[in-house]
Amino acid sequence: MNSDDALRVLATMERIRHFEERVARLKLAGEVFGLIHVSVGQEGVAAGTCTQLRDDDAVYSGHRAHGHALAKGAPMNRVMAELMGRETGLCRGMGGSMHLVDVEHGFLGATGVVGGNVPMALGSALASRLRGEDSVAVVFFGDGAAQGGHVLETFNLASLWQLPLILVCENNGFAEFTPRSAHTVVERVSDAVAPYDFARETVDGNDVRAVWSSFGGFLERARTGEGPFLLECLTHRLSGHYVGDPAAYREALAADEWRKLDPIVRLRTSLIEDGTLDEAAADAIAAEAIAEVEAAETFGRDSAYPPESLTAEVAYA
Repeated sequence: MNSDDALRVLATMERIRHFEERVARLKLAGEVFGLIHVSVGQEGVAAGTCTQLRDDDAVYSGHRAHGHALAKGAPMNRVMAELMGRETGLCRGMGGSMHLVDVEHGFLGATGVVGGNVPMALGSALASRLRGEDSVAVVFFGDGAAQGGHVLETFNLASLWQLPLILVCENNGFAEFTPRSAHTVVERVSDAVAPYDFARETVDGNDVRAVWSSFGGFLERARTGEGPFLLECLTHRLSGHYVGDPAAYREALAADEWRKLDPIVRLRTSLIEDGTLDEAAADAIAAEAIAEVEAAETFGRDSAYPPESLTAEVAYA
């Protein structure tokens, strides 16, 4: 990761962090609808991967998708409008948080079905191979999804057909409300693909440089016809499973502990120490992100709700 890449990644993480924090407040205020799952604390994974991709690379996400969509290039104002149920949203206000889609930028969807996105990414990887292209498919999933039969079937077919598929596991230690130790004896998701002969790696997901390096290596190989790959990113979800979750099952991190884990603080500090940034420039990056979030909120609030007739127009039968 060179200096330009690092600055772009830092800006992306700041955008995601401030967007997610604002969305959580809007949800509690009743201005954002549906179940909302934010990724505060996990920004290093989205930024360290999606900023290396092209628009023709397919990305699939799960229920915690805002950060992946933003890092892949989805316009923040249209993401916000979608969460607020407005017609200017990515899906005209009809999809909401767990059904974000931005075909223009290769973000082919979020889903509330645990692991339901994994076989769809397999299809995109197969399509790229059949068309003779060098585009790749990337899918994000949590550690809990790795127990699903459809996920294991994807592991098998991806390996059998040697597809350009990069599976990125955001292992935050919880499958919704359940710690990993309560649902599997396999400590690392990267070990779950061992029988399928995957190239695989487990990294500190809060060290965005490590994420960037490992993912970049897999991406380069996938573009030349190799695959599949699995990158397990050990990360931390700072809040509960959803906005409003009392999170009684979790132990809160002390402020000093979180500072050591925070991917934004870690990258910002390293860039200041190596002379790439000074404090004022780093603060300016954060301020720009906040301004973009405020503009997105205004855009969403000023947009109209979709007409009732839209439900009939977009129905397929």
